[in-house]
Amino acid sequence: MFIEKQNEQEWCKVAYWELSQRVGRLFPVETKFVNVFWNVPLGTGLSLAALTQHHFSPGQGPPESVLRNRTKIGQGLALSREEDGVWAYNLSDWPMFVNSPTLDDPDSKSYLVFRVPSGHCLNIFTGNPHGDRIRYSNGVRVGPVDPNAVRISFAKGWGPKYSRQEITSCPTWIEV
Repeated sequence: MFIEKQNEQEWCKVAYWELSQRVGRLFPVETKFVNVFWNVPLGTGLSLAALTQHHFSPGQGPPESVLRNRTKIGQGLALSREEDGVWAYNLSDWPMFVNSPTLDDPDSKSYLVFRVPSGHCLNIFTGNPHGDRIRYSNGVRVGPVDPNAVRISFAKGWGPKYSRQEITSCPTWIEV
């Protein structure tokens, strides 16, 4: 399916988030593709379960919504750098939701969020972002997210069509 090349330059970093708190370290990606999964190893890649082992203080666990959503990540997704951009393949049994600066309408005041069903893929970054758009709400920058990064939530959508307006309200998500 994929052939990994060794000794390539880092082309992205993956950060895992639970609600508005980043969990663990940034994960640099140097190979052509990377698997991002909960605790179901699918070759090599980033195990999100491993990042959460030291996340909360003793006696203080994650919210129930985070615990429920963690179980939905499963085999997660594969990110693949191709000639025409970066592709995200949904390997989970649940949909994933994606926002990318290269998929946004540059004339829109809101960000577009795309639903990617289980077993489907989406070209999430073509390398031609529509400028440096920063999300504002009532004149204040919203969220800890990099406006030029791709955001992917697991099983829960956000944005104008959802009850969660910001990705920081999603229980589990990544920033690429």
